Amino acid sequence: MTIAQVAERTGLTAHTLRYYERAGLLREPPDRGGNGHRRYTERDADWIRLLTRLRATGMSIAGMRRYAELARRGEDTYAARKELLEAHRAEVLGKIEQLKDDLALVEYKINVYDKLMGDS
Repeated sequence: MTIAQVAERTGLTAHTLRYYERAGLLREPPDRGGNGHRRYTERDADWIRLLTRLRATGMSIAGMRRYAELARRGEDTYAARKELLEAHRAEVLGKIEQLKDDLALVEYKINVYDKLMGDS
């Protein structure tokens, strides 16, 4: 796949894909065609989709880089990768709980205004 095709499939820009490569976030740099253009595999696209989910859940670039470094080192790092993801999961769950609390306050205030305005 070309960089444009991967960008379309992942929702990232070509600029971001190049940044991810420079930042060491990919398992391995994509192969280059005879014209020097990047050629991505389905495995590359799957990895990039994982990165987008990790980023969307708040993982830092440093955390993503650490995960990629571990993945490049192979099967010996399964336990370390799992530990990193478990720590990230705990952070995400904490954020979800905070968001639930924040949402409850917003809903409370909406109900207050409903009562003040006679909507309920």
